Amino acid sequence: MNASDPHVNAFAEIFGDPPADYAVPVDWAAVESWLGTSLPADYKAIAAAYGPLDIGAWLWLHMPCVNRGWFDYGAWVQQTRRDAPGVLPFGATRTADTLYWDTTASDDPDQWPVVMHCQDDENAGRDSWRRFASPLVPTLARLVADGMRPVAARSGMQTDLERTPWTPPPRRPEPTAQQRAALTTGSGLETLIALVPPPETPTLGKHNWDWLYERLGTRLPGEYVRLMERYGAGSWCGWLRFNIPFDEDQHALAPWAEWYAETYQGQRAEFPEYHPLAVYPEPGGFLPFADSIDGDQLCWLTEGATPDDWPLIVVPRHAAQGPPLNTDLTKTLLEWLRGRFATEGLPPLGRRDENPLDYIEFERYDAEPAADGQ
Repeated sequence: MNASDPHVNAFAEIFGDPPADYAVPVDWAAVESWLGTSLPADYKAIAAAYGPLDIGAWLWLHMPCVNRGWFDYGAWVQQTRRDAPGVLPFGATRTADTLYWDTTASDDPDQWPVVMHCQDDENAGRDSWRRFASPLVPTLARLVADGMRPVAARSGMQTDLERTPWTPPPRRPEPTAQQRAALTTGSGLETLIALVPPPETPTLGKHNWDWLYERLGTRLPGEYVRLMERYGAGSWCGWLRFNIPFDEDQHALAPWAEWYAETYQGQRAEFPEYHPLAVYPEPGGFLPFADSIDGDQLCWLTEGATPDDWPLIVVPRHAAQGPPLNTDLTKTLLEWLRGRFATEGLPPLGRRDENPLDYIEFERYDAEPAADGQ
């Protein structure tokens, strides 16, 4: 895979010669082992010669590389393969389209045709797939013929590259018998623990429950306390995030609840039809304690004789306000992980043809570093 490679020559005739400092090492054997398939020879040759590319100021050609920025090749491949089974991603566009190979078309990767998922077409309710019926380099030549600029430059998305090959993420361990059983039967915290083992040391923060109760001006439901004492702060399936309860950082539980209450009250004053709820410490107001990556809030309605009587409610960011949930916290979380529960703000996690044990997880938050790096 060098400048004399025929695939590199074909690409260079359209987009120019490789840069002199292309050396981005790739362990293709490790990459292909992780993917479970060989990759097209033209892609490997071009990636090895050019590195990650911005083609025509419109299309990003991604490659496996170690990057300290926000792009993660492994996570991107895993997510896009889940979104579209039977295809394998290799690029994206500035208009939120994704480029894939159709791996079902041939047993020979060099014959895989390029397909593109067009986000604008999906948003408009049209067929969202464009099928090129040709491998990578002929497809790029066709895009140039259709008006894409015939220039290529190192992708700015993948700057600050390390000089070591990208390391595939570890494979998920096989589910245990206890996890398989907990996916379909059982209830309560012990079943949740069997389904998703908690961390050895939960992240709770530097204070304690009494500090939090005094800061909030109320005790909290015992179910939440028991859940946090086993799992602590962290992210469920990369979607639902439980804040650190015993800290004073702006994203910790109490500061976040105070900030969100003030924000919601301001929005309610301007758009009352979209913000119908009271906010704690208003009587019966909602008190947020977890949020989604999309800004939805999981809350209690602080109404009832004791905190253990508080119902749950989701305050969605992009939908009309719905009613309180009719399940408690542990059951809601357990059924959502099982794929049996969904509502605005807590959408389904996977497709019906997926096994939840292939993707459900809890990722513990690290505790804040001590002052002065000590």
